Amino acid sequence: MVRGCNFFLNLTQIFISPILVVVLGLTTANVVNAQQSIKPSVKSGIFLSGDQISLNGRILPGAWLQQKSKAVGVKTYLSDGIVMGALGVDFRNSFSPQRQPIQWFSAANKPQSLASLLAGGYRFLDITNFARTARWQMQTQGNTLFISTPTAKVTAINQLPNPRFQTITIDLNRPTPWQLRQELPVKRKPAQTPSSDPNDIILKPTTPPNRDWTITLDSLADPVVVQRYAPVPEPLPLPNFFKQLTPEFPSPQPPKPEPLVKAVRVVKNQTFVTLSVPFGFAPRVITADNPHKLKIEIRPDALVTKNIAWARGIRWRQQWVNLGTERFPVVSIELDPRTSKLQLRPFVAQSHTVVGTAPLITSARQNLALTAINGGFFNRNNRLPLGAIRRDGQWLSSPILNRGAIAWNNSGQFYFGRLALQKTLITSDRQRLPILYLNSGFVQSGLSRYTPAWGKTYTPLSNNETILTVQKNQIRNQLPGGNAGQTPIPIPSDGYLLILRGNAASNINQLPIGTNVRIDSSTTPGEFNRYPHILGAGPLLVQNREIVLDGASEKFNSSFVKGKAIRSAICTTTTGKLIIAAVHHRAGGAGPTLAEHAQLMQRLGCINALNLDGGSSTSLYLGGQLLNRSPNTAARVHNGIGIFLQSRP
Repeated sequence: MVRGCNFFLNLTQIFISPILVVVLGLTTANVVNAQQSIKPSVKSGIFLSGDQISLNGRILPGAWLQQKSKAVGVKTYLSDGIVMGALGVDFRNSFSPQRQPIQWFSAANKPQSLASLLAGGYRFLDITNFARTARWQMQTQGNTLFISTPTAKVTAINQLPNPRFQTITIDLNRPTPWQLRQELPVKRKPAQTPSSDPNDIILKPTTPPNRDWTITLDSLADPVVVQRYAPVPEPLPLPNFFKQLTPEFPSPQPPKPEPLVKAVRVVKNQTFVTLSVPFGFAPRVITADNPHKLKIEIRPDALVTKNIAWARGIRWRQQWVNLGTERFPVVSIELDPRTSKLQLRPFVAQSHTVVGTAPLITSARQNLALTAINGGFFNRNNRLPLGAIRRDGQWLSSPILNRGAIAWNNSGQFYFGRLALQKTLITSDRQRLPILYLNSGFVQSGLSRYTPAWGKTYTPLSNNETILTVQKNQIRNQLPGGNAGQTPIPIPSDGYLLILRGNAASNINQLPIGTNVRIDSSTTPGEFNRYPHILGAGPLLVQNREIVLDGASEKFNSSFVKGKAIRSAICTTTTGKLIIAAVHHRAGGAGPTLAEHAQLMQRLGCINALNLDGGSSTSLYLGGQLLNRSPNTAARVHNGIGIFLQSRP
C-alpha cells in the first residue's frame, strides 16, 4: 500500500553487496520450525535438522541440517539466507543450481563453490569445508546449531579520497562474520489518516534526511579506533546573564555536513559501525584478502548485477534497466512455471482467516514457499483485503473497482485483464438481488456476503448494518449490526452472512426468515472463470505486448498514478516464463512512476504485466530471506503470491 512513511524512505539504499541487506529478518517472530518441514530421511542421509543458529553466542532464526557422508562423515548445511545474511558471504553468478560460487575475504577472481540442495522451502549450502578452512567450531544441541568463529580485531577504520564516491575501509586481522542493516528513519505523519484506498494518502514533500546504516562485525575494535569516532559532547549552555551580555548573531558559515562514520561501538564482542548515508546513495560492501578488510563504497548505483541459477526453474536476477538517461535497479525472480515441481499459489497472512497482516518473510516461511512477492492492496488500519483473491477455485475475497488482476492454473497458463465479479442472490420466488462484494474490506452501500473464509466471526464494518444468517441455502436469522466494530457475529460453517448496508436495508422485506436462496456467479471477462487462482491489484500495465495503463478506469487518482515510488510487479514473457520483480529508486533519485514502471516491465521482456502493492509493502522473498530490502524496513502485508516446490494442502 502507499503509506505516509514511504515518501521519506530512501529505499534506493537497499542494494548492497555482498549481502543485499540483513536478509534474515532477525527481528521477525514466528519463524517456521525447520524440524517439522525438513524431516530426517534415510534416503537423503539427513539425520539432524533445526531452525535456530547460535553464532558466537547470539541466537538467530535460521534453518540448518546435517547429512551423513561416507567421504567426510557429517556434512553441515545452512540455508543460504543465513550464509548471506549472518556470515556476510557474497553470492556470485551461477549457471548450475547444484553449486553456488561464493566470495568471502578471498580473491575476487577465485570464487569458492558450495554444493546445494532443496528441502522444506529452503535451499541449503554445504559449509563443511568452508567452515573447516575458516577454523570454525560447530556442534548441535536439539534444534540449535552452535557456530563459534575465531576472535577477530578491527585494527583501523579509514575514509579514503575518491573522485566518484566516498569509500570507507575497515581493516581486520582475520576474516569474520559481518552483517549490514538499514535503520528505520524517524517516522513522519501523513497529512491525513490512511483510509481503505491507497489513493487517499496525501504526503507532504520534504528534503529527506541522511539514512543510518549499521555494519556489525564479530570482532573487537581497537580502543584507539573507538575513541577516534566517539561522539563530541554538546557544549554546556551559557547562563542567562552571559546570554544578555553576548547577543546572538546568525552565523555566516553553512552547516557542516554529517560525518560519514557516525559512531563506532563495541558491545559484547561485536563492533558496530554506524554510517550516515545521504539520500539517493547506498553502501556497496566488498570483502578483500591480503590484508583482510571490508571496503564500503557510498554510491548512487550500489546494486550489484547478479544472475544466479538458484534452483531448477528459478533464476535470481539483479540488474540496472535504462529508460533514457534514467537507471532503475530491478531485483527479480524468473520462473519456469512448466517445471513440474513448481506450483504458484496465492496466500494470506493468517491461515484460517482473511483478516490480518504479517511481514511477507513470516508468511512465506510459514507457508514453506521457495520464493514469494507481496500481492494486492489492503486496508492497513483494519487489516482487511481490498481486491481479488481466489485459490483452488474458492473466492477468499472479491475484486473491486474493475481493477487489474492475474489468473493462472497449475499447468503454467496465465491470463491478465481488468476483473469484475458478478454475484446475484436468487430467492425461491425468483427475485434477483446483486451482491456487490464478497469477504471484502471495501465498504459500500448495498448487499455483501461473508463466508467462513473470512473467519469464525464477522464484526460490523459500518453502523446500522442488517445481518442475515444463511445456513444450508436458507435464511435462518436476522440481526441488527449496531455500531461498527462492536459485536462479533458468528459465521456458520455450513453457510454465510448477508450484510445489508445503506439503501440495501430496504430489501429486508424481500428476505424474510425461511426464504430459500441460491447464488449465481460469473466473471467479466468470462475468461477468468477458467482459472482456479486469481489475485487482483492494479493498475494493469501491459497486455498482449502493449502498454495499457489506465489508472482512471481502475479508479486510481492521478497523484497515485504520477507519483514516484518503489513498486512491485508480476508478468509473463514471450518464452512462457513468469517474472516477479521489485523496482526501487532510480540512481540518485526517486522510484518510477506507473508509466515508467510499465516501460520497465517491457524492457524486462514482459508481454503481460500487473502492478502489485508497492512502497514499503514491496518485498521479494527467496528461500528464507528478503532480496530487496532490510526486513525491518518492510511493512506488514495482507497477501502474497508464492511459488512452492510441491502442492500445498
